Amino acid sequence: MPASMALPSLIMLSCIALLQFPAMTESQQTGITRHYQFDIHMKNVTRLCETKSIVTVNGQFPGPKIEAREGDRLVIRVVNHVPYNLSLHWHGVRQLFSAWADGPAYITQCPIQSGHSYVYNFTIVGQRGTLRWHAHISWLRATVYGPLVILPKIGVPYPFAKPYKEVPLIFGQWFKADTETVISQALQIGAGPNVSDAHTINGLPGPLYNCSAKDTFKLKVKPGKTYLLRIINAALNDELFFSIANHSLTVVDVDAVYVKPFTTETLLITPGQTTNVLLTAHAEYPGAIFFMKARPYSTGRPGTYDNTTVAGILEYENPYSFPPSNFNKNLPLFEPMLPSMNETSFATNYTDKLKSLANAQYPANVPQTIDRHFFFTVGLGAKPCPKNKTCQGPNGTMFSASVNNVSFVLPKTALLQSHYTGKSNGVYTSDFPIMPLIQFNYTGIPPNNTFVTTGTKVSVIPFNTSVELVLQGTSIFGVESHPFHLHGFNFFVVGRGFGNYNPDKDSSGFNLVDPVERNTVGVPAGGWVAIRFLADNPGVWFMHCHLEAHTSWGLKMAWLVLDGSLPNQKLPPPPSDLPKC
Repeated sequence: MPASMALPSLIMLSCIALLQFPAMTESQQTGITRHYQFDIHMKNVTRLCETKSIVTVNGQFPGPKIEAREGDRLVIRVVNHVPYNLSLHWHGVRQLFSAWADGPAYITQCPIQSGHSYVYNFTIVGQRGTLRWHAHISWLRATVYGPLVILPKIGVPYPFAKPYKEVPLIFGQWFKADTETVISQALQIGAGPNVSDAHTINGLPGPLYNCSAKDTFKLKVKPGKTYLLRIINAALNDELFFSIANHSLTVVDVDAVYVKPFTTETLLITPGQTTNVLLTAHAEYPGAIFFMKARPYSTGRPGTYDNTTVAGILEYENPYSFPPSNFNKNLPLFEPMLPSMNETSFATNYTDKLKSLANAQYPANVPQTIDRHFFFTVGLGAKPCPKNKTCQGPNGTMFSASVNNVSFVLPKTALLQSHYTGKSNGVYTSDFPIMPLIQFNYTGIPPNNTFVTTGTKVSVIPFNTSVELVLQGTSIFGVESHPFHLHGFNFFVVGRGFGNYNPDKDSSGFNLVDPVERNTVGVPAGGWVAIRFLADNPGVWFMHCHLEAHTSWGLKMAWLVLDGSLPNQKLPPPPSDLPKC
């Protein structure tokens, strides 16, 4: 190659490398700074023999993996090239004193408008494991999502044997229709939204769906090796059972928190949750291939969830073939047995096994004394049908959902900005009820009046308040499990049960020693869950059901955690490029 051509070629290769891999710069002693560029583009993608245009990050579906170590700083520049306004949420990241980077639209920021950009800047503090990122406006997270892997600090080992390889498994839902149209039409007529056409593993529906055998995720393993599967449920509306035929899974981490290891044939994972499992391949080549399957867990009405099953394939390298990576497609196929779709007993038994490590290196800092007690009912409800309109919700009404009978209305400007600037009048009120204003038999026969109230209300708590919150499911329009996600905090799941919560009886059974710590918890169908957390992070923090249909109906609220008295207990000013509404 002539010398005159070598330099331009080198420059071009360098530019390609910068686009493909995060830039890294030295930071404080705690870690490094990693730079990512996220370009939001439309892209045509074909699934189930039909092609549609979807929103993607860097043209990838699912989106690119973000990888960091505990203590690293992430600087992610997002440029919006699509016709939708959009924001991104780094699901499960504590965002200590970086609430401006949390991402839910109209809560901590206004969305990034088409043709504009925003830089998310935050540090990973005290976390290691698997999280995820996704769009946090309307239903755009149907295709805008990806893994966020947090490795331990250099020199700090896993509290289990180092795996041979780590593999992300991301569950999703695929709609033939445009998801923004799906939810828009449902909200207009007050009905439940149409369900998805397929579930996916790493964006692929697999051989059980029409025209999809070529779109199958395959995990290729070596005999005797142990793999860490980083499992993420990015589905819009479905909790999922997951199993691999003839293989056990050892659960070691949930929501980026280590747990006491336990072995299971099947796991349950709600939207918003992550689970790390160890999969040890058989010691000898088995001469077979194995399905891995996921399908919904739901106690809801038939037709309100996608009851189909997604399958991927676990294949072994054959050490007796040359090369050993050649695979024999004519081998016998084994399939796993999954629980029935409404098997709440399995869901309960599985969830009860989750316990924090609670040791010297990874303590469970459960608040032992409580400053503020809250009791929130969570469930469905209805709104009256507007005059001169026909609605398709219950008895001609419109479906809604609420926390303490308040169906949350998103404001037209961001709550955090309104709070920080002291301009909250007309944006939100600070009178979110600490308990239902009207008590009833929450899991028994529903009341005659199922109408909800509406409003943009927040619950205000001082800095460093220790909080105990009981989330009580209701039976209005049926009992369902509601996976609730709290932004800005991890919490400890100290108790759970069925029926109506009884503080005199149930609180005595709380686990205050080694309860599981997480950021998303399933409220049992027809039951309750109790969580505790320390409000040590100033800002406005969203809490909502992670079934997107329920979130769209108003099953959400926000906490406003005030600044502390010391300089290091206050929220820093907003970045200069904070999007405008």
